[in-house]
Amino acid sequence: MSVVYLNGEFLPKEDACVSVLDRGFIFGDGVYEVIPCYGGHLFRLEQHLQRLHDSLTNIRLDNPFRNSQWQAILEDVVNKNNNNNADQSLYLQVTRGVAKRDHVFPDKVSQTIFIMSNPMLPVSDEKLTKGVAAITHEDIRWRYCHIKSIALLPNTLMRQIAREAGADEAILDRDGKITEGAASNIFIVKNDTIITPPKSDCLLPGITRDLIIEIAYEAGLNFREDDITREQLKDADEIWLTSSTKEILPVTQLDDKPVATGKPGRHWRDMLDRYQNYKQRLRSGDAH
Repeated sequence: MSVVYLNGEFLPKEDACVSVLDRGFIFGDGVYEVIPCYGGHLFRLEQHLQRLHDSLTNIRLDNPFRNSQWQAILEDVVNKNNNNNADQSLYLQVTRGVAKRDHVFPDKVSQTIFIMSNPMLPVSDEKLTKGVAAITHEDIRWRYCHIKSIALLPNTLMRQIAREAGADEAILDRDGKITEGAASNIFIVKNDTIITPPKSDCLLPGITRDLIIEIAYEAGLNFREDDITREQLKDADEIWLTSSTKEILPVTQLDDKPVATGKPGRHWRDMLDRYQNYKQRLRSGDAH
């Protein structure tokens, strides 16, 4: 039975209830994080909590806990959902709480804090062997995509459009420049150089994205942060999707055309091996 955390209590997921007047339900007024847990060890917790703090600050909502308090609660959720030390994915959400429906923020705020755990399932062998398909789409989201907002209607619309086109992801184009995927960050490889768009208000500062950059620097790989045009995307030797749950996926088909050879590339395989090595060190307690 899955156990969740809701406003100071641990209870069965089926018993967890939130008011219909919660501003998260009424306005999408809240932020969230998704934190993998490998072998009981939370993945890049400090970085996830910093991003949570930044998102809360950007929507003018106080952080309800110190990092040490967040860690204790998250570890409790992990332990209460421990199934033979299996990998987990923790979903954490903070909203502005329950108040009379009014666009203006309420004077007194009591946040709604919710955390649940789901099994962290591995990416299928088929996707790792064959890669995945993606489409390009105009970036129809708001201007502050660096905030991990729970208001995800544009993202879900674009993922649905991708699904209906037989693809796994929509890669987004804003004014001729690639920003990210509907639920992922983007990397390309061209002439043996790994490239990803620089951080800005137009994309989420992905924790997995940052780890890949860190790995690339430590390994001395050719890498840079730079704008990627739609034309460069279509001419790439490799395209990767990255996120906490996808980890690193190779895109082998873009807009119904093969990416280069139409097979996962060697740079992706090398980076995936390095990423998996990091995860093994995390499981043994030798990484953070």
